[in-house]
Amino acid sequence: MNLRIPCFTLQPRSPHFSLPNPMPLLSLITLLLGLGRISWLLMKLCLAPLSTQLMLITWLVPNPVIPAKPRWLTQCDVSGPIDCRDPEVFHFMMRATIEKFQDIHFYRFGKPVRGSNDSTCDMAWRFRPKEGKAAAFYKDYRRFVIDRFENCTLSVVSIGEYHTGVNARKRKKHQKPGLEKTPPNLDKANALPVVGEVVNDSLPVVESESSFSRGKYLIYEGGGDRCKSMNHYLWSFLCALGEAQYLNRTLVMDLSICLSSIYTSSKQDEEGKDFRFYFDFEHLKEAASVLDKGQFWEDWNRWQQKDGMTLHLVEDFRVTPMKLMDVNDALIMRKFGSVEPDNYWYRVCEGETESVVQRPWHLLWKSRRLMDIVSAVASRLNWDYDSVHVVRGEKARNKELWPNLDAHTSPDALLSTLRDKIDEGRNLYIATNEPDTSFFDPLKDKYTTHFLDEYKDLWDENSEWYSETTKLNNGVSVEFDGYMRVSIDTEVFLRGKKQLETFNDLTSDCKDGINTCNVAAN
Repeated sequence: MNLRIPCFTLQPRSPHFSLPNPMPLLSLITLLLGLGRISWLLMKLCLAPLSTQLMLITWLVPNPVIPAKPRWLTQCDVSGPIDCRDPEVFHFMMRATIEKFQDIHFYRFGKPVRGSNDSTCDMAWRFRPKEGKAAAFYKDYRRFVIDRFENCTLSVVSIGEYHTGVNARKRKKHQKPGLEKTPPNLDKANALPVVGEVVNDSLPVVESESSFSRGKYLIYEGGGDRCKSMNHYLWSFLCALGEAQYLNRTLVMDLSICLSSIYTSSKQDEEGKDFRFYFDFEHLKEAASVLDKGQFWEDWNRWQQKDGMTLHLVEDFRVTPMKLMDVNDALIMRKFGSVEPDNYWYRVCEGETESVVQRPWHLLWKSRRLMDIVSAVASRLNWDYDSVHVVRGEKARNKELWPNLDAHTSPDALLSTLRDKIDEGRNLYIATNEPDTSFFDPLKDKYTTHFLDEYKDLWDENSEWYSETTKLNNGVSVEFDGYMRVSIDTEVFLRGKKQLETFNDLTSDCKDGINTCNVAAN
């Protein structure tokens, strides 16, 4: 049964509605006389803007296909280009997007722009997955192929894959590159990362001699932290950054880091890895005061003597940051020796300093280029998957420290554990250090399994990641190394709707070896 309204026809629960010719004036008068106040309201609706009518219709009808223009208001040219700037086309594209991607919350839509031809429009939106532990906003932009029928209604023929709507990707406005900035913006420092935006991680520069000579700086030199694990590096780096913030100084940092052999395909420590391959330098330089080491020494050698800038040398890690508060020299240099572990940077933050200097973990985000790959993987799974983290490798072979791990992560044991926790037939992402993914083939009888290597096209030589990191690395291609793999694998795991951890859900063994569970809990 059709619900008749004077100026249009609604078909409840129909996938479309139509706007016929206006009713003859005589019929309208008759209807007004018969229905009184209700008809008067309906006539007011007929005289309202089309966008208002469409808003009401969208509210009344669950899943409409929205017409571009009623034929009685404008001439319909089926062969003409789609006007992506038309508000009704915008509304139509938004509805199509919301209906297609039902496992995410939408926060903002950008206005559509022309795509690759007259029948395509590109549109961007910001969103968050409805479920999952990871706290971040994401940005996607896709290409819509739109068809127009003879009655002027529109239809979405297809919505492209993740990040195909490149014309809707906005470039950031020119940012001031210098160190002279307003006091730290707490909202910016504590904001959630936005994955999918254009990355601007160019090195900050000092704008002038006067700006440089007025600055106060902190630098760490030497030490035994180089080429250690990434966890060790971060523990030390954040100690230095925390001290710089405590002293209200600019941290002079070395963006060239050494990647430990545990992450490299050569099994050798590799120098010359850029900090920006792994971490979000754009966020760091916007939320904290940092300067590249090479740039700093170039400016120091140029202006230090002329401007009378002095250096305060500290060679004992036991000299606390509190004792340096009254130092007025332009540069405080902490110099570390060659004897481990006393030459580790993080020793500065031990003892009484631990309760005074806080490591600013909120300033260190993972590279948005890597997080873009995470978002692409999750998007291909429509953000609708469960995940399990399976640790094997050396730990599974070490029966002394992890006596049950090998047995508890076998395919049969996994099937038994997953049976009561993850519904059969679900997409199951397996984050693992097991190199042979065929090991998990028995799980395919119950689940649709996915592994990181299925998505190699996201970092191969034709990918956006490859192009951007090569440019960042002065034209030299960048290896997709073990630390990058671990970072992405972990982040995809954290976006699963249900998540099972190895040492919490799969095995009774302790994460750090036998008899360490209580220690970890404390």
